[in-house]
Amino acid sequence: MAPVVKKNNKRPLKSESKKAAPAPAAKKARISVDSSDEDELDDVASQHIDGDASSDASSDDDELDDIVSSDDEAEKDAEEQEGSDAEEEKEDGEEKPAGGNSDNHTEQRKLLKERKMQRKAGTEVQHIKSLWEKLRVKNPPLPKQLREKYSNEIWDLAKDCICDLVMKHDASRVIQTLLKYSTKERREQIVDSLKGKFYILATSAYGKYLLVKLLHYGSKKSRQTIIDELHGCLRKLMRHREGAYVVEDLYVLYATHEQRQQMIREFWGAEYAVFRDTHSGLTLEDVCATSIEKKTIIARNLLGTITASVEKGSTGFQILHAAMRELVKIANEKEISELIELLHEEFAELVHTPEGADVACTLIAKANAKERKSIIKTLKDHSEKLIKNEHGNLVFITALMCVDDTVLMFKSFGPSAKEHLQEFIVDKYGRRPWIYILLGLDGKYFAPNVKKELSRYKAMSELTSKKPDLQRRHELLNKFAPMYLSTISKYYAEILSENLGSQFISEVLLNDELYEQLSEKDTKSFEQVIDRIVIAFKGDISDEHHPIHRPFSTRLLKALIQGGKWNNKERKLEPLQKVKGLGAVFAQRFYDEIIDSSNLLEWINTSDSSFTIVALYETLEGKEEGDQFLNDLDEVKDKVDINSEENKNNKGAHLLLKLLN
Repeated sequence: MAPVVKKNNKRPLKSESKKAAPAPAAKKARISVDSSDEDELDDVASQHIDGDASSDASSDDDELDDIVSSDDEAEKDAEEQEGSDAEEEKEDGEEKPAGGNSDNHTEQRKLLKERKMQRKAGTEVQHIKSLWEKLRVKNPPLPKQLREKYSNEIWDLAKDCICDLVMKHDASRVIQTLLKYSTKERREQIVDSLKGKFYILATSAYGKYLLVKLLHYGSKKSRQTIIDELHGCLRKLMRHREGAYVVEDLYVLYATHEQRQQMIREFWGAEYAVFRDTHSGLTLEDVCATSIEKKTIIARNLLGTITASVEKGSTGFQILHAAMRELVKIANEKEISELIELLHEEFAELVHTPEGADVACTLIAKANAKERKSIIKTLKDHSEKLIKNEHGNLVFITALMCVDDTVLMFKSFGPSAKEHLQEFIVDKYGRRPWIYILLGLDGKYFAPNVKKELSRYKAMSELTSKKPDLQRRHELLNKFAPMYLSTISKYYAEILSENLGSQFISEVLLNDELYEQLSEKDTKSFEQVIDRIVIAFKGDISDEHHPIHRPFSTRLLKALIQGGKWNNKERKLEPLQKVKGLGAVFAQRFYDEIIDSSNLLEWINTSDSSFTIVALYETLEGKEEGDQFLNDLDEVKDKVDINSEENKNNKGAHLLLKLLN
């Protein structure tokens, strides 16, 4: 007769001589299933099991104690001391000696095996696990027929006790693997078998992984089934340490747009959770327009849920950002201040999602000077990631547009800009804030939807920002312009090799506003940048690596030679009024130092450089600076054969001769 094992929290094996060392606490990460690599959640689950070996019961809604029996804890302790549970899961019960303590280990195995067999469906569970070990083999891959055979056998054994299996740390992984290799019909059967258990799964340390797999491999119908069953519990789950991760994955990865709206409406309050169908399709603006009282209740409910979730450490969750966005749409001045106070130390957690960035921009626009200072203090420690982020750069631009204290902005973000500006100006998103300082919300660089959103934030800030927009931008330009010039002068070769970098240099040099902000010292830096650009084009243009063979380099040269910007709407060149050293002066210098009479014919006969000669001709024709160039051009124009093989597709040479004739 097997010895009686007491079911309590103490270690049940009396023969044990030493306690297993406590497992290190594992960091929680968002649960996700990557469909590109068919990996299971086994490693993640096992880490989480170790991390939860000493549960801290920090959540009010924690039901882990009801789910994990003391038998499981005893089993895990024995397996940890053993070092591996692979041997005890074999059907033949083969034992492996473990040094001087082999007798103790043998006795522990016997006790453990007997206890497992005495459990409900103990024999079936052991058989299921042995089949699972065969099914989960990846190298070499199992034939499809064999996988189907093992899957069918597991399902036949598991279907009557599946609700017990999904709560166990190892058996839950069996069902996860079964889901992975099952047919669509079998997956539907598993979902049907677990109806009524989804909330328990979401709050289980082990069951939550199975629930995420059900969402990942399930059909639209099964996902809707899960969402419907969890409906009404989302606010409670967001306060739960396990459930919050399930809700986040459900919202971000698996819910449709309509399902997301359904989930968010639940945060408005109990009325919108209970009477779901009645309020289907309603927007927050529609509801609040009908009653001020409803608006107050919804705002209070949203703020309560957000506060509880932030205190639980869920600030970075996208679904929480969506709830915050709902709040800031209807919040009054007091509620905005409360939200800023709640988030100011974790403000950087908002900027990586579109919803969070919208919230951050709105709060910056509506904040007072003191609140903005605390926000900037938080963001400055994350400036590099903030500026390069697809959504974060809009938050930074909003701060540039709204914060009157330009000295604070420069002190906070200037050091990072000085270190990384060469990276920012060649980055798709990172260059946007610096373009804004140069040109404002120019439609050439800001898409209509982005420009519309930023203009909305600017309108919000009219009540809290005192300086005129142009004055604020000029103050920023005055502080950052020297940094632009020094960075371009130092890294000109790397920047000119990138399309975005070449474009940025063009905007810096062809900018009267920037030139007007420069001191005498900075004006010399401006001239030095021009020197660097001229130097960059020295060399043999027959070399395929010469910069003239880059289309964006040709566009830069043409702009500097013409000394102005082309207005595409009015189809005319707008010459610069204050910048010195460009236009005819630059054209003469470029010809004398880079081309001259010895290379002129080669530049005309090369298709990549011929348009540069056209730009020189259009700029220097009839001007004193162009006398030498025009004389040299008269001498070589007869040698340009547009019918030759090399000039057959040379449109620049054809255009030049047309202009000359």
